[in-house]
Amino acid sequence: MKIEEVLKSTIDYNESTRAILNIMYTQIVVSESFNEILKPYDISGEQYNVLRILRGQKGTPANMCVIQERMLAKTSNTTRLVDKLLLKELVTRNVCPDNRRKIEVLITEKGLSLLKELEPQLKEHEESFANNLNPEELQQLNFLLEKYRTK
Repeated sequence: MKIEEVLKSTIDYNESTRAILNIMYTQIVVSESFNEILKPYDISGEQYNVLRILRGQKGTPANMCVIQERMLAKTSNTTRLVDKLLLKELVTRNVCPDNRRKIEVLITEKGLSLLKELEPQLKEHEESFANNLNPEELQQLNFLLEKYRTK
């Protein structure tokens, strides 16, 4: 369905406006579906992102700066996210023995188990959106999105 139809617009948008509106609308559709999967587990998309970053550390603690720079949403409050994950016992936080100003965060077994439990649902989520595209189209979409956001 064309974006003008989705938005019930009577205006004919130029191609650059259509592109922005399509990207923004698609992001909302994907996010809402993603958040519905996370909702029963009482975690946000940003908290999930932190858990995935920490799992990628393969047992090595990450400091707050490392987490922040690897976040999808660069404006996320990393300290607040880690605090919430601490309360849920999905991560641990310790003061670095070499530098007392540095905080190290590590994913717990409970956090790893949660990610493992979510994996099949999130894989299905990804595939449900990708089903309309063949592998070449997916590759082209990724290429175009990466090219589009390069300034």
